[in-house]
Amino acid sequence: MGLLQEWRDVAYSQETDKKQLQKFWTDYFLVEKGIYEKLLTNPDEVVRGTVKELADKYGIPVMTMVGFLDGIDDSLKVKNPIDEMDENTEVNLGFDKEMLFKNMVDAKADWLYELPVWDEIFTPEQRKKLYMDAKKANTIVKGPKIGRNDPCPCGSGKKYKKCCGKNA
Repeated sequence: MGLLQEWRDVAYSQETDKKQLQKFWTDYFLVEKGIYEKLLTNPDEVVRGTVKELADKYGIPVMTMVGFLDGIDDSLKVKNPIDEMDENTEVNLGFDKEMLFKNMVDAKADWLYELPVWDEIFTPEQRKKLYMDAKKANTIVKGPKIGRNDPCPCGSGKKYKKCCGKNA
């Protein structure tokens, strides 16, 4: 079993007591926040190393680093082989700043996208635009409802109920 699966088994366990799981995530989010504060102070530097080396660099257990790598993976310019990684797998933390910010908004991780260090990276206007873009990406816009007696949108000239809406 790979490290990623071990992490997910612990992090999303159905058997673990809810209070224990809540404490697990609270502790994890604090660690995650600390790592992002360090990464964002020099956002153009691509941090590289093995999973174990990065865990040591940030002073965290390897499994916590695996969780972090799982979380940041969608924001990376070059994806890591997270599905089959072990502690000696070479990984990178070269993230796309805009994608990272949007993914933090999408995850509703306000403790991350409201970090003061973002002020050094984006102007307030840029942050607002990125925030709105992230929110819009998940908004489903339904078109106007077609009434049964309205003209059919296929252009036949028939009423919807006698044309495309016949089998609806």
